[in-house]
Amino acid sequence: MNTQELIRNILLRLNRLKLAILAGGILMAALFFLYAYNAPALYSVKATVFTLTAAPDNAASRLSEIFGAGNAKSPTDEANVSIEEVGKSRKTRGAVVSVRLPAYGNKMVAEVMINEYNKKRSFFSSEIKMPKSDSDIIRTGIALIAPRYKIKFNKTGLLEITFSSTDRNLLIPVEYLLIEKVSRFYKELKTEKANSDYEFVQAKVDSFEYVLRSYDRRLIKLDKTTLFVPGDRVEYALPKANLNNDKARVLGQRNGAAANREEALWRLQKETPIIKILDQPNVSDIPIKPSSKIYAAVGFFIGCLLFSFLFIVGLLYRFVNAQISAALTPKTDPHMNTTA
Repeated sequence: MNTQELIRNILLRLNRLKLAILAGGILMAALFFLYAYNAPALYSVKATVFTLTAAPDNAASRLSEIFGAGNAKSPTDEANVSIEEVGKSRKTRGAVVSVRLPAYGNKMVAEVMINEYNKKRSFFSSEIKMPKSDSDIIRTGIALIAPRYKIKFNKTGLLEITFSSTDRNLLIPVEYLLIEKVSRFYKELKTEKANSDYEFVQAKVDSFEYVLRSYDRRLIKLDKTTLFVPGDRVEYALPKANLNNDKARVLGQRNGAAANREEALWRLQKETPIIKILDQPNVSDIPIKPSSKIYAAVGFFIGCLLFSFLFIVGLLYRFVNAQISAALTPKTDPHMNTTA
């Protein structure tokens, strides 16, 4: 059987079995239609949040006197905390699903989501058994809520938090929990970083004070031991001059560090973000649900292809087998003389 014969046989078989292929397509279309029709409706809620933080200073910070060169940046300038990453973190999800809701019999959000998943799950999805410990329930809730919410900045720079669920009554409570946990964790990270800078500068001021006191003690000791020594003697005047120079240098650093301490305290106030809800959570009236018509059309197309392949797979097998046998059979030369 060559290629032309194969194509002719395939077309003849498909034409002979076209009604069976059409019936298979209708069967698959009906299955896809029922799946889309019985799929649970997914509702969503969205809130717009405005995050206000102080703009970075254009002038060189006095903290650079301690941290390094004049054009260096302080750790507060270097480390930027992304509120999007905070919102997507496992810590935020765990804090949300561990909250108990009085409207649901004081159950945790994770328990409500597990029950809702089991009630609205599809035929092909396995049931989630309710874990016995709270930690396991929270761990399961963290996995369930991950694909159900999105946190991103829109084109105008505002933060949008969207949450989806098959339980419409669960949308608003969880949305406010997301806003509250994301805001609190974000503020904690920002203020913790600024507070660590302030504590660092305060420690530098204390260390300079300690060095200055040690210089004072050494000067007092030199003054007592050289009380009756002529002042023009270099071996006695030089140590005092060196100590005075070192003290003046450290005193200048101490004064700069004291100014930096005030600036670090100001930074601590500036780095505390202000997060306000601009658009209150609004539940969409149009549920997210797969289109039954589109699913039926896709199912009909897949069914026709599937049944067509099943009807011609025997021809394809025989053709491939014949080609392999012909390739493995050794060819003989008809002009070769086999007699002696």
